[in-house]
Amino acid sequence: MNKFSSKNITLTALFLALGLILPILFHQFALAGRIFLPMHIPVFLAGIFVGPLSGVVVGILSPVISFFLTGMPPAYAVPLMAMELPVYGLIIGLLAKRLPLILALVVSMILGRAGFALGLLILGLFLNMPYGLSTFLKVSFVVGFPGIVIQLILIPLLVKGIGGKVGRSF
Repeated sequence: MNKFSSKNITLTALFLALGLILPILFHQFALAGRIFLPMHIPVFLAGIFVGPLSGVVVGILSPVISFFLTGMPPAYAVPLMAMELPVYGLIIGLLAKRLPLILALVVSMILGRAGFALGLLILGLFLNMPYGLSTFLKVSFVVGFPGIVIQLILIPLLVKGIGGKVGRSF
């Protein structure tokens, strides 16, 4: 977000609302959020269309507000997602104008998942969980693999379909 214009604030609010609504829709159709990652899509779109600050805001607020409104994600996942999603929004917002979109998405996903894995590792240390970093990395990437594939297909299609300039407001 280059500036705090009313347009950028409105778009950020729109992506935040989508970050709350999409998981509800997925749960209504019994589609597991941990597998399909519906909350991630609006975070990526906020970073792409509005900029890195918008991506960070949507990434931090989506899981927190969703938890207080719906009880989802589960309490243990909120801090993990609040470490993961802002990284997605920040990195995609910084890279979307500089790299091909697919590459920017892959880099964002890797770094965001690394943030999630770091959160799991820290949580594991406090709870004396008997898992190492390799287990945390495996859990971070394997469980959400279907959602990652969906994002790699859907987000470029949405960006192309919306026709906005990447990294800027519509």
